[in-house]
Amino acid sequence: MGGQITRYPVAIEPGTETTAFGVAFPDLPGCFSAGDTLDEALAGAEEAAAAWIDAALDAGEPIPAPSSLEVVRHNPDYAGWIFGVIAVDPALLDDTIERVNITVPRRVLRRLDASARAAGETRSGYIVHLTLGEPRHIA
Repeated sequence: MGGQITRYPVAIEPGTETTAFGVAFPDLPGCFSAGDTLDEALAGAEEAAAAWIDAALDAGEPIPAPSSLEVVRHNPDYAGWIFGVIAVDPALLDDTIERVNITVPRRVLRRLDASARAAGETRSGYIVHLTLGEPRHIA
């Protein structure tokens, strides 16, 4: 998916005076959004897609390629719905390793390194696992 914006088709269930607009992603199972207005529903859909993709990558799951909008539009499950696309930032799909410099107080760095050693990891690996919320097993 490279550095290009990826556009996922969305099916939008029209809202009424008493029901919210619903947004479904045919290519991202279980990913949906809703809002009292169409603008709210679409803004929530962008956040939902980002969260869905991030969780799938964390779990080692593949990210489905987007279907064409035309295919989704002709799906009978979405008869009477409105259609659109949500742009996904290519950075969300990028697991390229990048070297970074961080600035922390020495006392914090000592604690970080001690915790990493106790977990049998490098400093970098430990930071990544903490960020991803993965459980740490101290040796």
